[in-house]
Amino acid sequence: MIATAAAVAFVVFSCKSKLSVAEKLAMDETPFQIVDSMYVIQSKDGKLQMRIKAGVMERYHRDTMELELFPKGIEVYTYTEDGLLEATLEADNARHENRKNKSEELWMAFGNVRIHNIIKQETIETDTLYWDRAKGEIFNDCYVRLFSPDGFIQGYGLKSDDKARNSIILNPFNNYFMVVQDTTKVAIDSVNFIGPLLKK
Repeated sequence: MIATAAAVAFVVFSCKSKLSVAEKLAMDETPFQIVDSMYVIQSKDGKLQMRIKAGVMERYHRDTMELELFPKGIEVYTYTEDGLLEATLEADNARHENRKNKSEELWMAFGNVRIHNIIKQETIETDTLYWDRAKGEIFNDCYVRLFSPDGFIQGYGLKSDDKARNSIILNPFNNYFMVVQDTTKVAIDSVNFIGPLLKK
């Protein structure tokens, strides 16, 4: 009888200890969902618009917003209206905020951020980038480098549409441009190109 009472007391004590630990958890700081090897495809009217790949996605619920963190990096691929791969983005870390009340959606990329517009053959390199999805804009206020067939631009602050079609460095410095170009040179989109070049 004494052994049974001791066993019951031990079970009650064990459960109570675990509950007290659980009560100390900060739910705002604890992900309610974790996804490994995330792969998302977004399409509209049967046409591919965007693909997102990430090693890990952690989702949190806050009072005013839903938060997603990508601590192992992210890759984003965007497509033209005709379904051609137009731009890619890579970053070491990312964050996605979706505010419930104001319907605001903001993406943030951090660490070795690289955007490559395949069609324009332009590459943007920076450390931090913001994407306002509702406005269709990407922007930042930090150091940026832009490489293009026309030359090299660097400076502080970037503003562009979300497919990096019209990228502007707000405060440029120490840039160079190609003044003379070969007008007979043919640029080939090697990513979307299929089949041989046709002679005119």
